[in-house]
Amino acid sequence: MRFRHPDGSTVHLAYCTNVHPAETLDGVLAQLRDHCEPVRRRLGRDRLGIGLWLAKDAARALVSDPSALRGLRTELDRRGLEVVTLNGFPYEGFGAEEVKYRVYKPDWADPERLEHTTALARVLAGLLPDDVTRGTISTLPLAWRTAYDDRRAEAARTALATLGERLDALQELTGRDIRVGLEPEPGCVVETTGDALAPLAAIGHPRIGICVDTCHLATSFEDPHTALDALTAAGVPVVKSQLSAALHAEHPHLPEVREALAAFDEPRFLHQTRVGTAAGLRGTDDLGEALTGDALPDAAPWRAHFHVPLHAEPAAPLTSTLPVLKSVLTRLAGGPKPLTHHLEVETYTWQALPPELRPRARNQLADGIAAELTLARDLLTDLGLKELP
Repeated sequence: MRFRHPDGSTVHLAYCTNVHPAETLDGVLAQLRDHCEPVRRRLGRDRLGIGLWLAKDAARALVSDPSALRGLRTELDRRGLEVVTLNGFPYEGFGAEEVKYRVYKPDWADPERLEHTTALARVLAGLLPDDVTRGTISTLPLAWRTAYDDRRAEAARTALATLGERLDALQELTGRDIRVGLEPEPGCVVETTGDALAPLAAIGHPRIGICVDTCHLATSFEDPHTALDALTAAGVPVVKSQLSAALHAEHPHLPEVREALAAFDEPRFLHQTRVGTAAGLRGTDDLGEALTGDALPDAAPWRAHFHVPLHAEPAAPLTSTLPVLKSVLTRLAGGPKPLTHHLEVETYTWQALPPELRPRARNQLADGIAAELTLARDLLTDLGLKELP
């Protein structure tokens, strides 16, 4: 979906396909048919943006075979879909029964991460619509925080500097400007937007910036205005933003709140949980840990990294951090110039919701994704952007 900002530039809105597990190119092509095109039809649009997730095997197939890449581009066009952004965070196995810590491997100290991201950049340059010259990729925020020492930090910095050089060369070759954004996430080396400032300054490349995920920002209790002001002051580009909402528990000391939270403690993904205290942020790596004994103080609100559907707030006594999303989006798209032109709804946890909330059929999932995109569209038009055909 495309929108005209009052400054005349185009803002793109997509939804991320990591909600549809696929590890191979055939699986990606099936996604387009079974999920993405039906969502487009529900929205009544001739064209729908998707934030494509390409696992290792799919990316390698596309980068090694120009005919396969042309075939994917043709299939996108045929189904009324377009790609300007990729989710390069998960490497493989994102649809496994247990993902948890695996999603952080390989990290930026491992050569595989550089090679995978380079492949994604080359693929994206070939997928961009003819009238679009800039593409974006979100990526792992360096590494999970454990076992990350000075040696691995230097290896990660060198890899990202090399990536910047490769992106420069790619633009010279193709005319396509591909940019990559570190995506801060609780528990990682770069947990907050503030944590990204020093590493990005050390890399010092204009094509390496930040991806603001509004669920992650809210989970870490970052103030949106402070965070975005700091990025602007430091000259760090907001490469893209993922529009998502976290779980919020206002009164975690209450038994009924603990019971409601426990329904979201599931075995597939990590649900990092945070609470603000006078001494700073406290947290656990997973929601189950937070609910065990007195692992976290419970006199102040908790937030959990669980991407809940944007349009469907959890039942009381829980809420979502949708107000944080709205605040971030107002800053990103509501000013005289957009701070980013690529927005991506990223609710990958539909099948991890409590059983009674999960979509039971493919058409129900398409309905839900379409409802999320409708909410995002309405927020953008309320900010003065005009939806384009």
